[in-house]
Amino acid sequence: MANFLKYKEKQFRVGDTLSVHYKIKDGDRERVQLFKGILIKVRGETPETKMFTVRRVTKEGKGIERIIPVMSRNISDIVLIKKTTYTKAKAYFLQGLSDQELRKKLYQTKKSKKSK
Repeated sequence: MANFLKYKEKQFRVGDTLSVHYKIKDGDRERVQLFKGILIKVRGETPETKMFTVRRVTKEGKGIERIIPVMSRNISDIVLIKKTTYTKAKAYFLQGLSDQELRKKLYQTKKSKKSK
């Protein structure tokens, strides 16, 4: 079980906000579509079997999850948008949260206690 993903010398952790540039073929032409969301889980041992799940919330409030193989030739790039302090291997708790609650839980900074 891993809570990080390595892609072209870049390392992403579960909870990070990513933008996946995915190639889509429309008839005889090819275009790049962005899928921006939060990395929920990484599974697989070898690079050939490794897959990751990205979740985004639409304007209507519906959650969309996309499972993408790391070795897919349809991925043109993965860009890190925002880092997180989340340390668990899976982020399934995000599935029931609203967008505001999600940001509060994922990107909160831990306050240190001062001893007196």
